[in-house]
Amino acid sequence: MKRGSLHTTTLPWASIAVQISRYTQQVFTPESLTPIGGGCINQTFCIRDHERQYFAKLNKARDLAMFEAEAAGLKEILDSASLRVPRPLCCGSNHDHAWLVLEFIDLQNQGDAAALGIGLASLHRHTAETFGWIRDNTIGSTPQRNTTDSDWISFWRQYRLGYQLNLARKNGYAGSLQSLGERLLSEFHHFFTDTLPLPSLLHGDLWGGNYAFDPDGQPVIFDPAVYYGDRETDLAMTELFGGFPPDFHAAYRDAWPVETGYATRKQFYNLYHILNHLNLFGPQYLSQAETIIKKLLAELY
Repeated sequence: MKRGSLHTTTLPWASIAVQISRYTQQVFTPESLTPIGGGCINQTFCIRDHERQYFAKLNKARDLAMFEAEAAGLKEILDSASLRVPRPLCCGSNHDHAWLVLEFIDLQNQGDAAALGIGLASLHRHTAETFGWIRDNTIGSTPQRNTTDSDWISFWRQYRLGYQLNLARKNGYAGSLQSLGERLLSEFHHFFTDTLPLPSLLHGDLWGGNYAFDPDGQPVIFDPAVYYGDRETDLAMTELFGGFPPDFHAAYRDAWPVETGYATRKQFYNLYHILNHLNLFGPQYLSQAETIIKKLLAELY
């Protein structure tokens, strides 16, 4: 098999090929392997035989549950018939590695951004009876708890904001971050006096690097951190780092206008991701997290 990088010789391609053959019921004999950049958590490759190609993600054997949750999340979105996702084929592990094999889509940077907005609104209209999900997953490489709860405020306090603040404490971020965070945890319910969030199906990690377009210009979303929650959490993240064109935002709002108070709540929801960045990448995010909390507390007093 041709390889694009020498280090790939230690990776479990024979085991992956056997599993692909079993799931497709067609013998798959890899003929070429191309590393694909863009991710910071997993190694990613395009693996091909003479007529088929797949997208493969690899990590350590202990990360099999992460890949299983990702596959289940993609299936959940796929079943909603709202937006295209790479169809999961199989995942598995050996002694050293875990892997996830997906449909290969030749992703493009340009396409129908309005269709992405309309599709996201359609995704959000798929609802559940409770907030959370059937299984835990990850946000980046951080565990994300999805224990179901009928109360959104309770869910967010315990499994989102509270979880990240507790993790920050364990990582050595005490002092003002924790005192400010405790105040916000006890008061943030006031942001929801005029709105009653529905348990909408969420992508969960919708930043600009987790969408693209297929060769026909239709939107594709990937790398989800699926759960059911307030749709505004997805919308907020699309504004956190940019990367979503005006046509996307306009089309979403035409399909489903945002509620009063979203401008404040989006800062609150994005605090979760800033705290996660603090826990993953270090103290350069500490000041930003504290500033957001102070602004949110100022909205309450």
